[in-house]
Amino acid sequence: MNTVVSFPQVGDTEGKMEYYSTNHISAAADLKTAVLKGMPDDKGLYMPDDIPQMPPRFFENIHKLGFHEIATAVVLTLLGEDMPANELIRIVDESLNFVIPLVRLDDKRYILELFHGPTLAFKDVGARFMARLMGYYSKDSGRTLTVLVATSGDTGSAVADAFKGVEGIRVVLLYPSGMVSSLQERQLSTQGSNIHALEVQGSFDDCQRLVKTAFGDTELNEHLQLTSANSINIARLIPQSFYYFFAYARLKAEAVNTVPLIAVPSGNLGNLTAGLIAKRMGLPVKRFIAACNRNDSLTRYLKSGKYEPEATIPTISNAMDVGDPSNFARIRELYGHAVDFLRQDVFSASFDDTATREMMRKIFHSCGYVLDPHGAVGLCALEAYRQQDPETPCICLETAHPAKFYDTVRETLGTAPDIPEMLQEVMKKEKRATLLTAAYAEFRRFLLEKLP
Repeated sequence: MNTVVSFPQVGDTEGKMEYYSTNHISAAADLKTAVLKGMPDDKGLYMPDDIPQMPPRFFENIHKLGFHEIATAVVLTLLGEDMPANELIRIVDESLNFVIPLVRLDDKRYILELFHGPTLAFKDVGARFMARLMGYYSKDSGRTLTVLVATSGDTGSAVADAFKGVEGIRVVLLYPSGMVSSLQERQLSTQGSNIHALEVQGSFDDCQRLVKTAFGDTELNEHLQLTSANSINIARLIPQSFYYFFAYARLKAEAVNTVPLIAVPSGNLGNLTAGLIAKRMGLPVKRFIAACNRNDSLTRYLKSGKYEPEATIPTISNAMDVGDPSNFARIRELYGHAVDFLRQDVFSASFDDTATREMMRKIFHSCGYVLDPHGAVGLCALEAYRQQDPETPCICLETAHPAKFYDTVRETLGTAPDIPEMLQEVMKKEKRATLLTAAYAEFRRFLLEKLP
C-alpha cells in the first residue's frame, strides 16, 4: 500500500527529539539510543522531552484518512526529524498490515477491535513497529542485540511473532508459570529460531524484576547488548498512540462529532500512557477510563493520592495482572506528579472475576457480541463511569481475540468461541520453554552460559 506522504511538517517539532529518564539522573538520549538501550542506566524510563501538537486541520480532515495515513502523519510528527521519512513510511506500511474495525454495540457504545493482527492481540501494533525500528537501527552495529521481555500473556506472543527471523536480534521471553492461557503459552513458546522462552516459577512482577535487574547489571551489559520490547521501551508506546487517533476518525466518520470517552483495559499501563500521549498531541478525548482488575494500584492511587503497589493477584484477565506497573512512572511525568491533574483526564475503577464474567454474559445476551475478559473489564469500568455521564459516546478497546481465552469464554457464556485457523495451527506445535526459578542468579547464568 502506498501511503500519503505529504505530512513531514504536520506538527510543530523543531529539531530532533531527546528522551530523558523519569529518574532524572542519566543523560538524555537520542531515539536510536532510547530504542536500542530500552532503559536508562538509572533504571528510569525514557520519555520524550517534548510532545508536539498535531495541527487543527489534521483533526478537521481526520475522518477522510485511513489508518496508514493517520499513522504516517503522527509518526512523522513525532519522529520525522530522527529518521528519513521514507524509512518511517516503510515501517508503518510493513507493520500495520491488518484491519482495526470500530464495531457499534448501540447508540452510544463502540468497540475498537485491536486483535486482527497475526497473534490476535493489540500488542501486534507496537511489537511489529518496534521490531522494524530496532532492525533499522541495529543492522549495521556488528553486534547481536538481545531483547528481554517480561510478559503476562499477549506481549510475549506478539514480540515472538514480530521478531522471529530478524537478523542480528535474539529475543528472551520471560512468562509466569501457570499464569498465562494455554493458547498464549503456545504462541510464545513454539517459535524457535531466535526466540527463547523462559517459564519462570513466579509472578509477572518477578519476571519484570528479572528484566529490570539485568538492565542494571553493569557486568552483564558489558557482555551482552540488552534492550527491552515491553512497554518499558518507548518504541512500543509510539505506535500504540496511532489507533487512538484512528478510533476518533472512525467515530467522526459515523457523524458522531462529540468528544468521546475511551475505556482502556489497564495492566502495565503502556496502552493508557500511549492514549495520554495522543491526547497531549491534541486528540479530542473527554476522559480516559482506566479499567483494572483486582490488580488496582492505579485505581487506589487516583482515590487516595498514594501509590501503594501490592503483590500480583491472578485473574481471568491475566494480561492485566500487574501489581506494580512500570508505566506509572511515565504517567506521573506527563502530569507533573500531580494527582489532581491526572484525575481530570483519567477515571479508574477495578473489578473482580465475578463482575468480569457478568459483563461478558450481559453483552453476549444483549448485543450478541463475544468479549474477551480484558475487554469485559474495560466495559465494566465504562459502565461505572457512565452512571454520571450516560450521554457521551464511548469507545472501549478490545485488546485480544476471545478465542485466546477459550476455556474462560466457554465456561462463562455456555458456548465456545470460534477458533481462528492461526490459533488452531499453533496449538499443534510443541512447547519449547526453559523452566527457571525467580532467582536472578539463575536467569543471569542462562543469559551468559546457555543462550545460543
